[in-house]
Amino acid sequence: MMTLRPTPQDYDELLTVWEASVRSTHHFLAEKDIQFYKPLIREQYFLAVELYIIRNEKEEIAAFMGLSDELIEMLFVRPDQQGKGYGKRLMEYAVHQKHIHKVDVNEQNGQACRFYQHMGFQVAGRDETDPTGKPFPILHLQLPTPPQITQIEHRL
Repeated sequence: MMTLRPTPQDYDELLTVWEASVRSTHHFLAEKDIQFYKPLIREQYFLAVELYIIRNEKEEIAAFMGLSDELIEMLFVRPDQQGKGYGKRLMEYAVHQKHIHKVDVNEQNGQACRFYQHMGFQVAGRDETDPTGKPFPILHLQLPTPPQITQIEHRL
């Protein structure tokens, strides 16, 4: 089930999903980096985006994404729930319902880069550092402009 704007009571579980996902996919981050980002995620980033969650059959948050007006700001899937289509469903919602065609991703997160490229996103730019100034390059991805977008959306 997809829910708009989970309540603040869900934030602890969202943070648990975020941390488990990051530990599973962001092998380039040291423990001090994870601890640096963790309070920012909970205290700033969750509040700055429109959050969507998907719960699994046990009613646990299986995946979530955060959207701004033009960008998929975050997409995280609980590691034991990866490969079950939750990330794809969230992406489909962002693209088809919210008409968002851009996402930023850590260049060193190969799993996420491959996922977004499989979904049809292409590299449109690159920054040497992340938004906090840390040396983790960010790829700016976007879906091609129409009419190519129609062909891409059929893959979704």
